[in-house]
Amino acid sequence: MTPSRAFPTLATPSGALPDDAPHWNRQRPSQMPSHRYRDVYSRVAVPLQTRTWPSARLTQAPLWVPVDLRDGNQALAEPMDPARKRRFFELMVAMGYKEIEVGYPSASRTDYDFVRLLAETDLAPADVTIVVFTPARRDLIERTVESVRGIRNPVVIHMYTATAPTWRDVVLGQDREGLRALILAGGQDVLRLAGELDNVRFEFSPEVFTLTEPDFVLDVCGAMTTLWDATPERPVILNLPATVEVATPNVYADQIEYMHRNLGRRDGVILSVHPHNDRGTGVACAELAVLAGAQRVEGCLFGNGERTGNVDLVTLALNLHAQGVDPMIDFSDIDEIRRTVAHCNGIDIHARHPYAGDLVHTAFSGTHQDAIRKGFAEHRARAAEEGRPEDEIEWRVPYLPIDPADIGRSYDAVIRVNSQSGKGGIAYLLEDAYGIELPRRLQIDLARHVQRRTEQTGREVTAAEVWDIFHAAYLASADTGPLKLRADADVAGGCTTITLHADGVETRTRHDGVGPVEALGTALAAIGLPVEILSLHQTSIGTGPDSDALTLIEYRDGARSGWAAGRDRSVLAATLHAVRNAAARRAATTPARGD
Repeated sequence: MTPSRAFPTLATPSGALPDDAPHWNRQRPSQMPSHRYRDVYSRVAVPLQTRTWPSARLTQAPLWVPVDLRDGNQALAEPMDPARKRRFFELMVAMGYKEIEVGYPSASRTDYDFVRLLAETDLAPADVTIVVFTPARRDLIERTVESVRGIRNPVVIHMYTATAPTWRDVVLGQDREGLRALILAGGQDVLRLAGELDNVRFEFSPEVFTLTEPDFVLDVCGAMTTLWDATPERPVILNLPATVEVATPNVYADQIEYMHRNLGRRDGVILSVHPHNDRGTGVACAELAVLAGAQRVEGCLFGNGERTGNVDLVTLALNLHAQGVDPMIDFSDIDEIRRTVAHCNGIDIHARHPYAGDLVHTAFSGTHQDAIRKGFAEHRARAAEEGRPEDEIEWRVPYLPIDPADIGRSYDAVIRVNSQSGKGGIAYLLEDAYGIELPRRLQIDLARHVQRRTEQTGREVTAAEVWDIFHAAYLASADTGPLKLRADADVAGGCTTITLHADGVETRTRHDGVGPVEALGTALAAIGLPVEILSLHQTSIGTGPDSDALTLIEYRDGARSGWAAGRDRSVLAATLHAVRNAAARRAATTPARGD
């Protein structure tokens, strides 16, 4: 292997071509130590010889079970505080999820207290099932059962134990018989402590199912359904996790179909899957598992979770939607969902994330733009010809698998922004000339203003003209609008004094124990100018020590959102100016508002 000149840490593959390589394939052997790993077929038997899942079709949604509040929360560098956990739960309820894993009550006080909150309030609607998670250990089971006492909702106690050989040998120090006894002892504890609770059902996960011997996992699962007396009236959930994704999705489907065919008491079992995404194929694993007999899917919104995450419930559900199948969950405001999840997790959603990313409905290629425009024109003409609303007729616009309006997106992102992106795009002009980095949603909003200018002049705009448009739209609001507004903040000794001048009227307020931005928001609300900030971004104008700070905020303006900016040498002052400008824009009532 010879080091690359451009990238000296890489060794360009240079071994001899394989003897059987076709003449058109010039790839050479690399230095990657792939010989250290065994393929899945040498690690676990996959006994299925004939399979039915390849000819099956997805015709209805499985039961979705978000595990963000437990599995996803465990994977966060900073686990959710009670307020964020509650907000996330409320989001999932609003979206229509009917079974939610809410925590690991024996693992932390926060999780235990959240379960008790559900027991002591009406936060959970009566038709929402609450799932709690526990290892097969008596003291932890006792703590878990204690947490759910008094909950009026249906409850699932989810017990798990790792079953794969490496975990048995390295982690648990148990042979098959010893582990079987440990699992059954845990199951007996669950039954003894919660078996008489009429609203409680049971779930068992043989963790690392995908690397567990099929005969052993079948034996253990059968023993659990017998112990817990699985019946159609009180079914047991058997959850078969791809705890670490180790094979192609077809192998997981084979394993699920094998269990589906061979489980005892099958009519008393809800067959569930919990795919992770180590190989990047978690969505495919879940979809094929449902084809193979799974009835329930555990995952996280946007795929959060350990390592590369749990399967993404948003992508799975909208994949069904795109095939004409009701996902049974509401995604009609994908941006509100995305903002809430990102806030609760502290993790941004990638711009190329399926369906939800900022760029997924945007085409930069001229040929793609042309096809999309023609598709929209055909769509409108067909709706007029059929005498039906555009949102009711079949969707078949090229390059757009679903109508962006289905998930609350406007068409501006598809057409207007892209129509300005021929020579680098509006955002690139500002970044190249001024060093300003705009969030994607602000790029979309700014494009509407630039579009208006170019339609009036009939020519291409320069970077300086784009900056002038930006300044007028977002920075000059408080000075040039109908409301003359000025705001000053004085911070001393933990107290913030806000002085407001609104159309010549001065008000001064003191705010203890809060930051200047929150204090300004409170002061503005007191004079009838509330500002609900949705997101805040910091950038700069230029580079180096002489650059100005630029704060960009997205705020709610009635049913819509708007943008405002603030500029100053001080980051704090720039932020206060941005909030002031947002209040001024929010208060504007002229027809040109938002233009």
